[in-house]
Amino acid sequence: MSPNCILERVASTKSTNDDLLARWRAGELIDPVARIAHEQTSGKGRAGRVWLSNPEDTLCFSLAYPFHKRPNELSGLSLVIGLAAISGIAKALGLSEDALHQQGLRLKWPNDLLLNNAKLGGILIEGGQTNPNSPTWMVIGLGLNLHNAALIQKGLEDQTSLSVAALDQLTPHQAPIPDTEFIWLKLIESFERHLTQFEQHGFGYFKNSWELWDAFNGQSVCISGAGQDPIIGISAGVDDTGALILKQVDKSIAIHAGDVSLRAQS
Repeated sequence: MSPNCILERVASTKSTNDDLLARWRAGELIDPVARIAHEQTSGKGRAGRVWLSNPEDTLCFSLAYPFHKRPNELSGLSLVIGLAAISGIAKALGLSEDALHQQGLRLKWPNDLLLNNAKLGGILIEGGQTNPNSPTWMVIGLGLNLHNAALIQKGLEDQTSLSVAALDQLTPHQAPIPDTEFIWLKLIESFERHLTQFEQHGFGYFKNSWELWDAFNGQSVCISGAGQDPIIGISAGVDDTGALILKQVDKSIAIHAGDVSLRAQS
């Protein structure tokens, strides 16, 4: 772990992402900061959704990280964070990434971790650049379910078609998982390693690795969101910028934003 990464632990806060974003806007960030909360009372998901955080059952933290690139040069960042989360989980559980893959761990473009098509975790990235000469600060939030998937599912206010998974389902014979602090530190180490490589090489360096974990590759999907009509096609991996390639009858298109949902097969 980088000696320059500041570690912060708080009992309760509305949102660790919001905490760090406020400090970025105030010009108070100098070194990377990782902030974990035992409880988030207003945790966030993408598109303004609420991220349900049950104390003891979920791990919620944010990492504020400076890049010496402009925001438009950071495309594919959420996909790299997905890979970093998988690597950190493997290290924390003492399992190989191959073993996790065999158990059904996958990534859903652009920002979810799935376990056998159930949601294990989600990524939210916010931030930017205050002026052209300053670093680009990105605040990277991760919410990860640790225990009691059924209880978390029951507590969801807006029932979705996606079921919920938890990290303890990945351990052999349902063995206890390590404590939250240990998992958090392994995730931070992995985040920093992957972010250093991402800054040096861009997303293209990770493209083939990401496609190995792609939950929907080769499947019919529906892209929705951003106020647009749904777009249907065959998911065909990602390009060097991290955009999703969607194959249609007469063309292929690149999708840069949106929510992916499996299209119901007729």
